Amino acid sequence: MSKPRIEKRMRVRQRDDVEEGCAKMNPKAIKYLGIKGEVEIVIAGKKKLRFKVLAWDKTPENEVWCNAEEMQMHGIADRTIATCRAPLKTGQ
Repeated sequence: MSKPRIEKRMRVRQRDDVEEGCAKMNPKAIKYLGIKGEVEIVIAGKKKLRFKVLAWDKTPENEVWCNAEEMQMHGIADRTIATCRAPLKTGQ
């Protein structure tokens, strides 16, 4: 049987110092979720977004920092709760 994917509800924060297409996460959260390069963020089961993940010690364990302009473009407000997990296949 396949191993179930580990998911975690995290707060998505808008930051200007993050590059477009990237997300900053705490290294402990990256290790817990088993992320290897990309993170999949799902908001309310409707919006699925993928970002290249960057380990950043200053990011709180329960937060994901994303580019502010990109989040506004997708219609996601600051401090939104989302499900974060490793994508099934990378590079899609």
